[in-house]
Amino acid sequence: MLDNLSHIQSLDKGNILGSIERLSEQLQDSWSEIKSLPIPPDYAKTNNIVVAGMGGSALGGRIVHYLEFRNIQVPIEVVTNYHLPNYANNNTLVILSSYSGNTEETLSACFDAIKRNAKVIGIATGGKLLEILQKENLPVYKIDPSNNPSNQPRMGLGYSIGSILGILSKLKFINVSDNDIKDSLSQIEKFVKEFGVRSHSNQNEAKKIAEKLSRKVPILVSSEHLVGSAHAMKNQINENSKTFSAHFEISEMNHHLMEGLKYPMKAKEILHFIFFESGNYLDRIRKRYEITKDVVKQNGFDFVTYKTRSKKKLDEVFEMLVLGSFISFYLAILHGINPSPIPWVDYFKEKMDN
Repeated sequence: MLDNLSHIQSLDKGNILGSIERLSEQLQDSWSEIKSLPIPPDYAKTNNIVVAGMGGSALGGRIVHYLEFRNIQVPIEVVTNYHLPNYANNNTLVILSSYSGNTEETLSACFDAIKRNAKVIGIATGGKLLEILQKENLPVYKIDPSNNPSNQPRMGLGYSIGSILGILSKLKFINVSDNDIKDSLSQIEKFVKEFGVRSHSNQNEAKKIAEKLSRKVPILVSSEHLVGSAHAMKNQINENSKTFSAHFEISEMNHHLMEGLKYPMKAKEILHFIFFESGNYLDRIRKRYEITKDVVKQNGFDFVTYKTRSKKKLDEVFEMLVLGSFISFYLAILHGINPSPIPWVDYFKEKMDN
């Protein structure tokens, strides 16, 4: 089924595949365009950073947060709420991320940030957020979503990651260069080809993993700089595959989840663990993976291990994003559904507006 291109195209009516295949173009666009975005010099003199967003629009902030956790010069927090933390003030850089520009929680955080005289930057394709920030004469990056044909926020990760990396790099909070991005673009294109629809199931790791998960609940396990990418994969499995999924971190899960594997006994029939391993993890973290897999096995659960092959952390992040996007896409195809629509999310928004 996953090697039948015409069948895949018949289900993918919203062109989720097109968005996955253009991840590198999204990253290139946003990284390049942020360079011409005027940002006041005093934005570089902040004490902390808050990235406010929801759902797919918050994924870029999460990914950058975990990627740069050990390198960033000031504290950074991702907020998925109506309000900013109490510490946010005129010395806080607030990055407001809303793909549509109309996310109510992010708009609430926007008014909160303006009221506190925070240093505000917006990221949106349009909507009320763009209007408000332009009216207030505050910097805002307007995404041209031409390389996200599905127009789904969760599939525009190249824009959100590239823009946040670009902003933080421009303000000297992190050290990411044009060459770093160039290398990542090359890696993205390599893995899009390797995991893509034209790559046969026998040689395609994304298709193999999707086949194993087609009747299971995926339990994703990651660490350190890959936590944000695993979170994005979980979201895409929820929305693209219409499938329940959960995510845990090593070593945190070693301090509680190990004792939660016994009951209910039926869980062994439906849960399937995926361990994402990296040569860039701390030695003690890598040791924990071996022990954790042993515990999971002894408790009767199935699992699969994916070891990243990229050398640099930034490249590993994108390798995982490509893998996760394709897995979520292939799961939708195996379920016989169009991965694009999100009827229950739309239903919820409609009820909130009534």
